[in-house]
Amino acid sequence: MKKLLCVMLCALAAGCSTRGQVDPDVMQVATKPLTCANRSECDVWWQRAQTWVKSHSRYDLQANTDTLIQTAGPDGGKRALAFQITRAPNNDGTATIGFAAHCDSSLGCKPNPWEAGADFKAFVRSGTESPPPHGGAGPAPASGDAHLPLPDSTPAQSTSAPGVEPAPQ
Repeated sequence: MKKLLCVMLCALAAGCSTRGQVDPDVMQVATKPLTCANRSECDVWWQRAQTWVKSHSRYDLQANTDTLIQTAGPDGGKRALAFQITRAPNNDGTATIGFAAHCDSSLGCKPNPWEAGADFKAFVRSGTESPPPHGGAGPAPASGDAHLPLPDSTPAQSTSAPGVEPAPQ
């Protein structure tokens, strides 16, 4: 199942183009899986995920459950990111928290989805904001629906990830 998901996400990523390079440090943090070790840690991390989305989204929350945090948006032509965060239990008692961010602008997203993903994951792991990357992360993706798919993977042009309903557009 995990191998199939990885193959599907890689195929989606192949269709994504960017106008510039993403800082390798940002890319490393953004693509590192976000897997909590036990129920207690997962609950703390999920609370941090809610806090981060509430403080970083320009859109209102549409869903806020034990397994899904989703904002409204993206609105037509807007560069602001809409977020979709999932919590999926694993067979070994851990859980994986997935992050997706997308906008609806042909000019790219603001902030860059890679930077948002790296910041989100750093905050969820530590409870503190990550510092800006040295030298910046380059221009935002050129795609109109830049997207970091679920779970923890690379950007792709998609309105949803496997097993997740697309956000209203």
